[in-house]
Amino acid sequence: MNTLNQQYEEKVRPCIDLIDSLRSLGVEDDLSLPAIAVIGDQSSGKSSVLEALSGVALPRGSGIVTRCPLELKMKRKKEGEEWYGKISYQDLEEEIEDPADVEIKIQKAQDELAGEGAGISDDLISLEIASPDVPDLTLIDLPGIARVAVEGQPENIGDQIKRLIHKFIKRQETISLVVVPCNVDIATTEALKMAREVDPDGERTLGILTKPDLVDKGTEETVVATVNNEVIPLKKGYMIVRCRGQKDIMDKLSLTEAIEREKAFFKNHVQFQILYDEGHATVPKLAEKLTLELVHHIQRSLPQLEEQIEKKLRQTQAELDKYGNGPPPDATERLGFLIDRVTAFTYDAISLAAGEELKFGGRPNIFAILRKEFAVWKDVIERSGTTFNWNIEKEVAQYERKYRGRELPGFINYKTFEGMVKEQIKQLEGPAVLKLKEVAGMSYHDATMIAGHLNMQGI
Repeated sequence: MNTLNQQYEEKVRPCIDLIDSLRSLGVEDDLSLPAIAVIGDQSSGKSSVLEALSGVALPRGSGIVTRCPLELKMKRKKEGEEWYGKISYQDLEEEIEDPADVEIKIQKAQDELAGEGAGISDDLISLEIASPDVPDLTLIDLPGIARVAVEGQPENIGDQIKRLIHKFIKRQETISLVVVPCNVDIATTEALKMAREVDPDGERTLGILTKPDLVDKGTEETVVATVNNEVIPLKKGYMIVRCRGQKDIMDKLSLTEAIEREKAFFKNHVQFQILYDEGHATVPKLAEKLTLELVHHIQRSLPQLEEQIEKKLRQTQAELDKYGNGPPPDATERLGFLIDRVTAFTYDAISLAAGEELKFGGRPNIFAILRKEFAVWKDVIERSGTTFNWNIEKEVAQYERKYRGRELPGFINYKTFEGMVKEQIKQLEGPAVLKLKEVAGMSYHDATMIAGHLNMQGI
């Protein structure tokens, strides 16, 4: 047992801690991190599964209960160590002293992020739980899929939830944990349908069947066949669990006692006993499987993740190198640093006004750029002049045939000529103004580059 624990501490914990730390640093804004996303239709038993895994009560009720993505970080502590909890979202971070307060804290966080009511938000809530009774595992709980909007919900609430779920499960780095009740046709569930759309081969989808005690008599064989991967095959297979129901909660059945009852249920069930014997049933077996799946998934993803991070670091370092060093830490040296930066800024501003090349710009001087732009404008003028001459010749020929009086050959009425000139100017006015804005924008871009450069230097 000591050897097993040592292997666990050396290989399992570091993998999960590494990804959790990267996610807490905001790396996921730029890179996709390995994760397990929990999805399911409303009333599928998703919250019950997460409660059984975490050992704490999560928000429950009718309608949409999970209104923000909830990152549930569980860390196993040594026997005898105290329970620890912490919730964080946006810029707030708060420790939780009592496990009974978790549900209230999550509801408060959701109200602040998604507003009081039934709306949803993409903002992530992170809940960290450390206890001797939880597995080393990180899950991301997503809102249950709603089919019809109820009072207080926007009409497109179903589309909003699907968009949020799709945002997570479309990533190749995410395992989809699909929760489906045993008493419904698994093929008709929206959650599994969404998972198969982004993972048609079932490579990164794992199914969890819930509520086996509600199965209609005579349909047990279908449930067994589903768990044995014979109905809708998934590469990661299926697990089946029996969690606390609403009546159990009202009767104040503890999570520990619920797990004991679950074990007895499967061991004594005629059809489901085989699933227990083969390791496909109960919450503890689910926790083991999920932990191993996550660690293997992380290990497979690390080489690509390392490559992505190195690429991002190179890009960021190249960007930083353009701005030089920041202000010196020594207060006495900062005045000289400020004078140097202001002097450099002044020279750059003078160079910009004179159309000369900027030292840090990495681009030709403004005259070289403007010459290219005005060469394009010259082509526009010349094409316009050709068209105008052709129109004049056409108008003169027509005038001589129909209206010429005492005028000399080749001349037309002045008002006619004036109208043609005004029309030609009108046609050139739009392109001319557009070209002027483009040129002015280039100068403005150089000016903002100087200001941004100065800002990056800490001035």
